[in-house]
Amino acid sequence: MTGRDDLAWCTPDCLPEELLAFGSAVQDGLAVGAAGKTGVLDLELAPLAGSTKVVRQYQRAPLHIFRPIYLDPARPDMAFVFLQQQGDGLVQGDRYRMDIDCAPGSAVHITTQAATKVFGARDNFATQLVNLRVGAGAVLEYLPDPVVPFRTSRLFQRTCLTTAPDATVIMGEILLPGRVAHDEAHAYDLCWMETEVRSPDGTLLFTDTVRLRPGGLDDPRSPGLLGEYDVVATMYVVASRMPLPDLVLLLRGALAEVPDVLAGVTELPAACGAAVRVLGHTSRSVQTAMHAAWDRTRVSLLGASAPDLRKG
Repeated sequence: MTGRDDLAWCTPDCLPEELLAFGSAVQDGLAVGAAGKTGVLDLELAPLAGSTKVVRQYQRAPLHIFRPIYLDPARPDMAFVFLQQQGDGLVQGDRYRMDIDCAPGSAVHITTQAATKVFGARDNFATQLVNLRVGAGAVLEYLPDPVVPFRTSRLFQRTCLTTAPDATVIMGEILLPGRVAHDEAHAYDLCWMETEVRSPDGTLLFTDTVRLRPGGLDDPRSPGLLGEYDVVATMYVVASRMPLPDLVLLLRGALAEVPDVLAGVTELPAACGAAVRVLGHTSRSVQTAMHAAWDRTRVSLLGASAPDLRKG
């Protein structure tokens, strides 16, 4: 694909001024765009011989995958793909881009091998751009492990989903406060995580942004953001397989059974699905809530409970 070896290809456009204020260069370390700092992953998955296979794959370190595995006996057609990263995590000047196309009729689960660590920065920042495209009648579950921002880290992440009207997408993200054991709860400089969802003709269905800047106007401790809680998670269910009021009630019922979290469910704009937001004091409680919402939704929409992902 033309341009995917260029730095501009890996860098999100229209970066916010708050991020650019951290500088455009790295003074102490590998420069932006240096070898090993522009990770690229370009995949297409399509149904083939009764299951979903990878039919296009391009990867450039530090991003890579191994071959898909098939973990769900109730959905033997679903490919489970584990995104992996060489090294320990994102550092200043890193620019990652992932493009994942799910062809019509495919069934795909995308997750990560482990949590995404974002290390502290003295100069510049790290970005991650995720483009997901889901064809007619396809199923995509995009549920990466949590993001862990270290002290003085700066992260901009944009997730762009383009989905057919009859596709089914369950997509989520979890943000931890940092290395709490190292007294790093919300000690990062900036964490900006955008999500936008569009129809195949480019029509914008909705956008959502989690923007946290400790000590600033977007301090996570403020009552309008996280308040007394440390962990925040979001799940989007973009689907037309059941009436939206029923989907909202389903998700609320699942979350009501999970203790020690504050959770809300709402219909998404353009009547395209429902959104869940979960706040909690611990990673365990929030991940339990997200798993409950995923499992209940999966049973209702796909006829199969959430499988064991064999992590850890």
